[in-house]
Amino acid sequence: MRSIWAAVIFAFALTGAASAQVSEATRAANAAFAQTLPWADREDEDFANRGFVVANDAQQIRTADGNVAWDFSVYNFLHGDAPDSVNPSLWRHAQLLARAGLFRVTDRVYQIRGFDVSNMTIVIGDTGLIIIDPLSSSETAAAGLALARRTIGDRPVRAVIYTHSHLDHFGGVRGVVPAGEEAGVEIIAPDGFMEHAVTENVIAGNAMSRRAQYQFGAGLVPGPEGQMTSGIGIAVSAGTFTLIPPTRTITHTGETLTIDGVRIEFQLTPDTEAPAEMNFFFPDLGVLCIAENATASMHNILTPRGALVRDAKAWADYLTEALRLYGDRTQIMVNSHAWPRFGGDRVRDFIASHRDAYKYLHDQTVRLMNAGYTDREIAEQVRLPEALSARWFNHGYYGTMMHNSRAVYQRYMGWYDANPANLNPLPPAEEGERFVRAMGGPDRVLAEGQRAFDEGDYRWAARVLNHLVFAAPDNTAARQLLARTHRQMAYQAESAIWRNMYLVAARELEQGPPTRSQPTQSADLVAATPTSYILDLLAVRLNPERLGARRYAFNLVFPERNERFAVTIANGVLVHERDQTVAAAPTITSPRAVFLQAMATQGMARAVLSGQIRIQGNRRSLEGLGEVFDNPEPNFPIVTP
Repeated sequence: MRSIWAAVIFAFALTGAASAQVSEATRAANAAFAQTLPWADREDEDFANRGFVVANDAQQIRTADGNVAWDFSVYNFLHGDAPDSVNPSLWRHAQLLARAGLFRVTDRVYQIRGFDVSNMTIVIGDTGLIIIDPLSSSETAAAGLALARRTIGDRPVRAVIYTHSHLDHFGGVRGVVPAGEEAGVEIIAPDGFMEHAVTENVIAGNAMSRRAQYQFGAGLVPGPEGQMTSGIGIAVSAGTFTLIPPTRTITHTGETLTIDGVRIEFQLTPDTEAPAEMNFFFPDLGVLCIAENATASMHNILTPRGALVRDAKAWADYLTEALRLYGDRTQIMVNSHAWPRFGGDRVRDFIASHRDAYKYLHDQTVRLMNAGYTDREIAEQVRLPEALSARWFNHGYYGTMMHNSRAVYQRYMGWYDANPANLNPLPPAEEGERFVRAMGGPDRVLAEGQRAFDEGDYRWAARVLNHLVFAAPDNTAARQLLARTHRQMAYQAESAIWRNMYLVAARELEQGPPTRSQPTQSADLVAATPTSYILDLLAVRLNPERLGARRYAFNLVFPERNERFAVTIANGVLVHERDQTVAAAPTITSPRAVFLQAMATQGMARAVLSGQIRIQGNRRSLEGLGEVFDNPEPNFPIVTP
């Protein structure tokens, strides 16, 4: 039930990265890459700067307890040409993303950018404000709104619109609608929002959180040898995550609303960038909000942190529909990340080109798949044609063609490539031991890794050295050389998140996994999570070795929620059913929050003795219940066994 964002927030108590020499191969690779870039196209620079009004006065935004939620100064190094340690395309992109403050989009539309990983868009209504996507945390959202009000006046918030179900687009809502001020404020979201907002990361949350530390570069110092944004924004803020459930749900494309005198037309786009997402158009303003369905980078079809594979074909089809519905009427496009697009022809060109990139990715991956190529082979071949690759916004600062083509393959074919040699492979440590033995021992493997490194063949060096590290994790020389290899690949990566993943891997090879404690849960998100999902989470934490032959059966009642569940635990499986009763089994009655706390801390006995939890029936049959569940390690190793 841990939110992935709690593990990847942009921590301003950052850990230093070891300084690494940039190899001649990396210098040459970045210089050659620079020669391929469309430097004459400066449209993004115009759009990213257009309408700037004012920056935030304070360099930091702090939480109530004094912790830094956001620091505007950490990217002050982004001046001049790219250093050798940063891909020149990524350097340019980071410079644009780091431009922070209040921006005027048009007469009645403003944006807060550079306060978080996402944007907050503000529409001026007849009597107040409509807030679109109130950032990740309440502190950054409140600071952004306060900055905007200095220009547009102290107008009340009349409505909040969540474009989709990812936390960086709703988590700051309490910063614009404080507790006790909800009356009269519409909270509008797409169909399915609540289910996906609170449950997308529940069952696999611990694994997703750990992998997300790699994707977002948790703990890396921003700088020429460190973190260079998250690709679609600077980073996720480190404040308080909140949620106000929607008061109105958009259920179909073509639905219209008038909020505070502002007309809005909606288009649902489920299973694109998020399971619940929507675009919408302001016909009287000529402004299209394209949510996160089109932005200044190719997106992820399968995010490296882990998720269900997204549908690249449906994604492209919804962009086609958006063009048909709104293209001829749109003069300005805003989105959930990066900068707007100005001018009807530029908006239509952008959406069509971005659509074609996703369509090409899907269709050509499937064409090669049907020709018998595997995912790894396809990833080496699928490249956008020049007409698409020459557009900055189709570059892979976040998602990449290589990663996305494998995601498309996985959606249709799964992980197995049909070669029986890959049907039952050995686990990494065992395979590593055999590889090292076949190569003639650790010294020969290390020598081959060094040879590949010296020749700039970093992909092969990483594969060879990874086998040695998994076979002999205490081999310091192998770990150090693999760390150096990852850093060179990071310095060459155009994708900000590829760079992050390589750099975090290098750090952990040298220093080991982090020692982070379990993050505090958002009270709003926990309260909104259905009990059935919480019981599902308990089910996947059930440890069959600890359970052994024991069996449990009980009824669970949460009076304040009017909920009753029948729960049985046997054969290594937890099964639950709502509105059912296990005959002759004890009944546990408690406020849900108390029960969850007791289970999380193995404090059931204390809660019963204090009267917070009541048990009717045979208490002895529940002895040891809290002992059979794992509390998963949040810092499990990834680059070592």
